[in-house]
Amino acid sequence: MEATVPELPEPSSAAASATASSAPRSLAEALRARDDASLAALLHARPDLLGPVPGDITQLATRAGTRASVVRALDRLDRFALQTAEALAVAPDPCPYPVLESLLAGEHGGGSGAREDNGARAELPRALATLRDQALVWGDDERLRLVRTARELLAPAAGRPSPTGLGPTVAEATSGMSPTRIQEIVAAAGLPATHDPVSAVAALTGLFTDPERMSALLDEAPAEAHQVLGRLVWGPPYGEVTPNPTPPVRWLRDRGLLLPASARTVVLPREVALHLRGGLAHRETEPLAPAVPADREHRPQLVDANAAGQALAALATVEELVKSWEHTGPPVLRAGGLSVRDLKRTALTLDVSEPVAAFWIELAYAAGLLASDGEADERYAPTPAFDDWVELPPAERWSALAGAWLPATRTCGLVGDQDAKGRTLSALGPDLDRSAAPEVRGRVLELLAALPEGGSADPEALLARLDWERPVRGASSLRARLARWALTEAEVLGVTGRGALAAHGRALLEHRDPAPLLAPLFPEPVDHVLLQADLTAVAPGPLRRGVGEVLAVLADVESKGGATVYRFTPGSVRRALDSGRTASDLHAFLAEHSITPVPQPLAYLIDDVARRHGHLRVGVASSYVRCDDDGMLNEILADRRSAGLGLRRLAPTVLAAQAEPGALLDGLRSMGYAPAAESPTGDVVVTRADAHRTPARSAPVPVPDGPPVPDTTLLAAAVRAIRAGDLAATAVRKEPAATPLVPGELPRTSAADTLATVQAAALTGSAVWIGYVNADGAASQRVIAPVRVEGGFVTGYDHTADEVRTYALHRITGVAELAEEHL
Repeated sequence: MEATVPELPEPSSAAASATASSAPRSLAEALRARDDASLAALLHARPDLLGPVPGDITQLATRAGTRASVVRALDRLDRFALQTAEALAVAPDPCPYPVLESLLAGEHGGGSGAREDNGARAELPRALATLRDQALVWGDDERLRLVRTARELLAPAAGRPSPTGLGPTVAEATSGMSPTRIQEIVAAAGLPATHDPVSAVAALTGLFTDPERMSALLDEAPAEAHQVLGRLVWGPPYGEVTPNPTPPVRWLRDRGLLLPASARTVVLPREVALHLRGGLAHRETEPLAPAVPADREHRPQLVDANAAGQALAALATVEELVKSWEHTGPPVLRAGGLSVRDLKRTALTLDVSEPVAAFWIELAYAAGLLASDGEADERYAPTPAFDDWVELPPAERWSALAGAWLPATRTCGLVGDQDAKGRTLSALGPDLDRSAAPEVRGRVLELLAALPEGGSADPEALLARLDWERPVRGASSLRARLARWALTEAEVLGVTGRGALAAHGRALLEHRDPAPLLAPLFPEPVDHVLLQADLTAVAPGPLRRGVGEVLAVLADVESKGGATVYRFTPGSVRRALDSGRTASDLHAFLAEHSITPVPQPLAYLIDDVARRHGHLRVGVASSYVRCDDDGMLNEILADRRSAGLGLRRLAPTVLAAQAEPGALLDGLRSMGYAPAAESPTGDVVVTRADAHRTPARSAPVPVPDGPPVPDTTLLAAAVRAIRAGDLAATAVRKEPAATPLVPGELPRTSAADTLATVQAAALTGSAVWIGYVNADGAASQRVIAPVRVEGGFVTGYDHTADEVRTYALHRITGVAELAEEHL
């Protein structure tokens, strides 16, 4: 059971002195030593440090060590970089590079601390560079230091287990123990007694970190004691004990190999666990990202064609959805969003499942095609942008949809889940934004794009790669769910085909216009159908807009796909007649747009419905029925189904009704008649409904994941401002002996002294250090070289801003000359 624990090397005094003098003593010094490119890289990786721009390097270092910023930075590390930070959190502080290497990769050679080379040793410099670039680690390779906040977050604690599975150190575990008990443990471990608890703990720590003495001590342990240690060694390091523990546990506890954590709990000290592990911080390290191989390979042309078919179906579905809401859209819930009943109704209309219906609804909303109308009886309706969208070529319409899907933060997969308060999340409702969604969606597409053209990936391999790139610190599985939803949505939308990224999907990912690649894959719209004797019509492709709109009124869609099947029914023909068309109009339309003769049954159906259409007239009294055939009116009165309409005869050709005109129309139609509505002047009322539109609405703005990533111009300006502020803050001044300046505090001089000093500097061409308070009350430190002093203002070259500026003398709090070596 021999093992070795990495020990700190002991450099010579000369080497130590040289290292101490050259190594940075704080994170601020380490950042100050960076070049501008390195500072810009830090601000790019951690944009939260720019809100607002730090005044100098010290402020930058302070902000980089705050808990919120460190948590965000840790959450964006890959698995091995995070494991490196976790190892540093349990390593000595500071930690030499060889010690860190042995914690992650094991020792060189074939001893018990050796680990099969899995690439950890080769990848460690890359992981360490990542931590340094993000200011989570500072110091040279001899004295690596993890930022204090990161150490607090990752180090073991009683209420927060370490990801390494290690427990507290001997010193931490014995901090509340009585000196007598510590001496008893020291004696049981075979160590000489000491004069104080501190030296006793140090002696016990020395024993546990000495491989030879530790092995000799464990050789004396009972076999059952080794089993107890084996259950705790890889974590969790805590175990429950009874007031009268078993002999093996008592043997371990007496010698400090298990230390009390509470009245009924013991803990395995970190030094003991590291010895038993062979000095390894993790059971398994994952230095290399899991590969995402091509699970299946398809011909690229087949992938593109399949994706184009899905894209065309997506356009038809979105158009059908929005048009189904243009007359009477669903109401907006009081808390916002769509009711479950309306979602089910929409799913039935689109002939899809409810989760898929939620996806199309959210996609149309993200593209700005749907919104609430904002009226008193608030409902969802198409926006004016929908009218512009439907007039675009199909490829451009798809580009608009896909361009809204890729950066969207609204997550339709959450519909039906419950929030923290137990409320069900609804489509179009609040609380559906997840800022990680665009990043996960884009990364899934990037991994697919890295495969050979036509290659699809195993979803599990994709999830494993995403989990390595951004491991979840906690129990949340949201990122995995987002990745699965991204794969499903990309396939339904037509970004992928058969699981592989299509050419137009690749263009979308690369922020190129996918329309030119997609347009050739779409079939040309047709203006004809094939009429069949069974009262159906087959559209062999997408119909031209005018033809499709008329046919959608004249017939009902029976099946969708590459060829759409329409069925003519008495109700659909009556619907066309109600919209103002005549029987001759319908015959002419079918004859013009059918490449087959109009079947006789269809012609008879149109003529029969038209002959009966409008024979009965319904108008406003409460309502009435008018018909020249009094026999038909007698037939209606005799029908028991008309009892609920409250009919009574007013004249041989007129019946009065208690029902409203709309209810009367529906009632007579349910009885098999074909009445038409009549206006007060006796004309047939055309019942074509007006399409409802919302006022102009903008598409929802994605909710970003933290502050936006700064561009190159902003980064350059920020670095310049930080350098300038640091120059002013660190400038060495001549300080009067009587009134020494406190570091970081603005100088205080009288108005006369201030004027005299800046005038003298203007005459001699020297620079001075000033404290200045602007009109907003913000104080700053500046290094300026005055060139002119007049009218209550001093004009000079500002070294901190690298430009000529003018300052009001009454706003200068004080002035100090620079030291000779800084002039």
